[in-house]
Amino acid sequence: MAAQPGVNCSAMDVSTTRPLPARPFALPNLLTYARIVAVPIVVACMYWQNILQGGLWLRWLALALFIAAAVTDILDGYFARSWGQQSSFGRMLDPIADKLLVASCLLMLASDDTIRGWSLWAAIVILCREILVSGLREYLAELRVSVPVTQLAKWKTVLQNVAIGFLIAGEAGDRFIAYLIGGGADMVVSHTGITLLWLAALLTLYTGYDYFRAGIRHLIEE
Repeated sequence: MAAQPGVNCSAMDVSTTRPLPARPFALPNLLTYARIVAVPIVVACMYWQNILQGGLWLRWLALALFIAAAVTDILDGYFARSWGQQSSFGRMLDPIADKLLVASCLLMLASDDTIRGWSLWAAIVILCREILVSGLREYLAELRVSVPVTQLAKWKTVLQNVAIGFLIAGEAGDRFIAYLIGGGADMVVSHTGITLLWLAALLTLYTGYDYFRAGIRHLIEE
């Protein structure tokens, strides 16, 4: 993949892309399918626990499935690169699976008041950034231009997933910590999740601006 001459946006380069084979049944794509399948199951567990008044064990199940899904996001990229199984289908589907997982969990956490008040703005910032970057990538893809993922954006994703993990644990995690230390830890897991969510939102603003600047600069130079 050769970088396009004359386009260099500090930490992010915009480069022309070459066609890749589809490979719909390659292992990285199978892992991506598994992440998509996990989305409705995680949502169902959270819905059952909160709306249908199920047990808190459902939050632990939702957390376990969310962690497993997040791990597939790491593994599919690793196998695609190390095994030479990068594909056009995977490049299209992987960010969709990520956004489905994140958006679904944030919406469920907002619906059960785990995320509420001013903290809703952190979730809104994250969701709006995902929509902005998706639209930008789709437009640039028509021009056969790729906006590579920066290292900071990868750290943003990790922080965002950790925050969501803490928030999914929520009340179940709070009770567990209180049991371990014999009380005196009021909502420590939930508050940790909210703090991490705000940090992820701040990184989201910066990386979103970085993507937008890279894309707009390319369009201007076109």
